[in-house]
Amino acid sequence: MDETVAEYIRRTVLKIPRDEIKTMLQKWGFLSETQLQTINFHQMKDNISQDVVQCCEDHSASIKQAAVLDIIYNHSYPNKRMWSVYQMNKTEEETDFFDLTDFRKKFKRHLRSALKNVTINFREYENNAIWIRIAWGTPYTKPNQYKTSYVVYHSQTPHAFISPSVLKSNLPLLCQALVVASNYQDIHEMELRSHSLNSLEDMVFKRYSQNFETYCPRPLQESTVAQESAGLRIVQENINEKERIQRVNRDTFGDGPQPKLEFAEYKLETMFTSDPKLEVLDKKEPFRCMVKFHSPHLLESLKSLAPAGMADAPLSPLLTCIPHKARNYFKIREKKGFFPGSFVSP
Repeated sequence: MDETVAEYIRRTVLKIPRDEIKTMLQKWGFLSETQLQTINFHQMKDNISQDVVQCCEDHSASIKQAAVLDIIYNHSYPNKRMWSVYQMNKTEEETDFFDLTDFRKKFKRHLRSALKNVTINFREYENNAIWIRIAWGTPYTKPNQYKTSYVVYHSQTPHAFISPSVLKSNLPLLCQALVVASNYQDIHEMELRSHSLNSLEDMVFKRYSQNFETYCPRPLQESTVAQESAGLRIVQENINEKERIQRVNRDTFGDGPQPKLEFAEYKLETMFTSDPKLEVLDKKEPFRCMVKFHSPHLLESLKSLAPAGMADAPLSPLLTCIPHKARNYFKIREKKGFFPGSFVSP
C-alpha cells in the first residue's frame, strides 16, 4: 500500500471520535469483521489508527477506498464544513429521467477534460442525496487529498449544496461539471450559507413548519366584572397577554425547532420623502444601509424575544420570514427595498 494512502487513512481515523471508530469502519466495509476484532478500540487513538493501517496493508488499500472512508466521516459530521446552496435552472420545464450511472460518467468526463489530475468519488445516501468528493491537483502535481471539495446533490431537484476546497479557483469547473451532468442550463449561488447542512436542506426543501402571515395585535380585554379588584384585573390581563403572545409566537414560528442560522444580513435601499419647502434632500438619491444580526442560533433567538418581554408580538415580518425570503431570494423582494443579502455561519 502506498505511504500516502496509509497516512491519509491514519489521519481520517484520528478525526473520528474513539467511541465511533468501530461503527464507522463497519459502515466503510473495507475491513472484515475478523480484522476488526483484532483491533483494540479502547487504546489510544493513535495506536488504533496504526492498527487500522496495518489491517489495510493486507488488502493493499487504494486512494479510492480511503476516499470512501472520508465521505462516510463527512456525512456523519457535515457541520465540520461550510456549505453553500446553489440553484440550477432549465430553459424547459420538462422533467428528465435521472440515471445515476449516466450522471457519474458525464460529471467525470467534463471535469477531467478540464483538469487531468483530479480524483472523484461518489456515494449515494437516503432521500436521493448523492455525495461527491473531489480532490484537486494541478497539471503538474497529483491531487491533494487534504484539500477536497464536497457536493451534495439531490437528484430530481435543482439544488446542490457545495463545500469548496481551499483552492476556490476550481469552483467554476465544479459548477460547470454539475450543470452538464444534471442536464441544466446554468447555476447560481443563492447567498445561503451555514455549517449546518441539515438546516440548509430544511429551508430549501421546506421541511419545517413556519407560517408567514402577519398578525395584528389584539387589545387587552377589560374585565366584565365591575366589582373585581384592580389587582385581580391586572393579574388576569397579564395572563391573557402571555397566552396571546404564546399563541401568536406559535402561529408565526410553528411548534418545531427552527433551522440553525448564525448570521443574517439585510440591505436597505429606499427613497426619503420630505416637504419640498424644507429642502432637506438636494439630490433624489436612494438611501442605502446594511443591518447585520449575529447569534449562535438566530431564529430561536428571534422566537424567544416576545415571550421574554424584549419585543412586541408579533415580530416584524422582515425578521420572521428570513428562511422564507432566503428560499425565494431570486423571486421576491420585500417592500421598501428590503431583501436578504446573505445568510452566513461564521
